[in-house]
Amino acid sequence: MRGHTARLLATRGCVAGSTRHALQPRRCKSGTWMEGKMGLDTETVHAAVSPEPSTGAILTPLFLSTTFIQESVDKYLEKGYSYSRTNNPTVAALENKLAILEGGVGAACYGTGMAATTSVIAGTMKAGDHCVITDCSYGGTNRSCREFFTPLGMEFDFVDFRDPENVRKAIKPNTKLIFSETPANPLLSLCDIQELSKIAKENNCVHVVDATFATPIILKPLDHGADLVIQSLTKYYEGHNIMTGGAVISKTEELAAKMKFIQNVHGNIINPFAAFIILQTSKTMALRVRQQSSNAQQIAEFLEAHPKVTKVYYPGLASFPQKALADKYHRNGLHGGMLWFDVVGGSPAAIKLMDSCPRPWSLCENLGATESIITACAVMTHANMRVEDRLKVGITDGFIRISTGIEDVEDLIGSLKFGLESI
Repeated sequence: MRGHTARLLATRGCVAGSTRHALQPRRCKSGTWMEGKMGLDTETVHAAVSPEPSTGAILTPLFLSTTFIQESVDKYLEKGYSYSRTNNPTVAALENKLAILEGGVGAACYGTGMAATTSVIAGTMKAGDHCVITDCSYGGTNRSCREFFTPLGMEFDFVDFRDPENVRKAIKPNTKLIFSETPANPLLSLCDIQELSKIAKENNCVHVVDATFATPIILKPLDHGADLVIQSLTKYYEGHNIMTGGAVISKTEELAAKMKFIQNVHGNIINPFAAFIILQTSKTMALRVRQQSSNAQQIAEFLEAHPKVTKVYYPGLASFPQKALADKYHRNGLHGGMLWFDVVGGSPAAIKLMDSCPRPWSLCENLGATESIITACAVMTHANMRVEDRLKVGITDGFIRISTGIEDVEDLIGSLKFGLESI
């Protein structure tokens, strides 16, 4: 964690006393950090961010420069930068921040979440290799495996990851990657990260977890044995429907170097402006996730009690099929802002509800933002799945996925109540 270490060495100058914050004032000065590990809320604001040396600007500058002048041939790359396809100071700050927040040794940031996903597959597999992947994932992940990587000679088995034994049975001699997603998009099914990581290590495989729905506020897969974590930064990290971005955070230096190599070769590094925006918006991620989780819990309870709702899936409900696993992995009683439900009348009624539900709900794609979003997954996020595969895992034509924002929960419930009364 180059950036984290540099920040500690450069700015932490106080000596700790007998407790975390018992400092000796005579040995501190403005601009120095307290010794010891900071809390997660503090790190979401300050990790990898230091005042700009020449001006004291509190924000990491936006470096919109394609190239960087070298002092001499012999001192090439002495300052760490040459060309922004490879590295950029603003992007590096975001990558260092992500490594700290996710508990990894390094991170690579890409232009989108899908760029992060395809970079993991390209960086861990080659023609003839095999991957065991969850049968419930983001639609773009599913399509990339079937339609892009399979024709290149790679093999993929789509398996129900709710039972680790299904994964164990699917392992082959040429298996190189186990690809899980928890909570999974859009069904919110969970996987036992520790057990899957054990299976990966027993079979010399890499275990990657797409934890976009959870964020490090709720879950840090690297703490539970995973090798790589994928985050679609477009979602909760960015959280304001402004920018797209993706990231892969690595547990080891070897994997971190490989992900940076793939980023450079593919040329899919995140642009500096997007990195700058996400550096700012991610500071409030913990606050937003807590509010979104609270709203989602109350909305789920409202829906579960409504006579026109036949099924509600949310990890915070006692009725959630994997409640024990949710409580094992999700910290501080937080279960995120995502949930889904079915209504009386099936798909036609569900489509009518989505077409008639008023603002503050917005009928569109994306999730994790401050605005609450209702999504018709069958025609939006998962339209690129084969119909038979989509129906097999339970994504019907009228499947209703909602991403709760930070609005007043009474307004959100009132809008859903209006929509339910229309069917």
